[in-house]
Amino acid sequence: MNFWKPMVAVLLMSPSTASAWGPTGHRVIGAIAENHLSRNAQKAVRAILGDESLAMAATWMDEVRSDRAYDYTRDWHWVTIPDGSTYAAALKNPNGDAVEAIDRMVAALKSDTLSAERKVFCLKVLVHLVGDLHQPLHVGRGDDKGGNSFKVQWFGKGSNLHRVWDIGLIDEEGLSYSELAAALDHVSKAGMEQLVRGSAADWAQENITYRQQIYPPEKGADLGYAYKYDNWALVEKQLQKGGIRLAGLLNAIYK
Repeated sequence: MNFWKPMVAVLLMSPSTASAWGPTGHRVIGAIAENHLSRNAQKAVRAILGDESLAMAATWMDEVRSDRAYDYTRDWHWVTIPDGSTYAAALKNPNGDAVEAIDRMVAALKSDTLSAERKVFCLKVLVHLVGDLHQPLHVGRGDDKGGNSFKVQWFGKGSNLHRVWDIGLIDEEGLSYSELAAALDHVSKAGMEQLVRGSAADWAQENITYRQQIYPPEKGADLGYAYKYDNWALVEKQLQKGGIRLAGLLNAIYK
């Protein structure tokens, strides 16, 4: 019984259909990061990925979700921190989570013994999960699968809050990933130095402060232009932070 209780709790928390940001958002984060890599990081990334950009590599984890060989990574896309709690205090998923996996990929990429194949895997996972961690609903509160079970209408069509944040808000803006990245990539040097501080656990914790803004008063709400107007600045901020922080991690790995 002691074994099953935590496992059931994890299943209830899991945003099982999550795929943070969709391709556009993930590629925005990858593109912004690529613009802020140090020379050493640029060389290292090129040696690992070849001609593939960080923007294109950013979606790999979602592209392999249907491959059963990668089932063990499914829970890495998210983390649960209930309201009023912290990452350190929260129940941990025995299969791993976004914070734990990010820290593990960083440590692996710093190793001198990693094979070429494993470097590709770890880098692509890191790029994707930093993006996931900056989609606020990938830090779930533990009672609605990261908003997947919080049903809403999006411009009159049935959806859920998680899907609205994954793709609805960004797709409604109608920009390509390169256009959106160019529009957002304007953080000052001092601003970048501030953003890269802290750990993955700290960045996850930030998302808790956005919940009151993100969640409508009740399920079934018909969200549209007003909701996008109220939340678009937060979308931009999270994409921007994700890109700058990803660059910061890579620059620290490849000093």
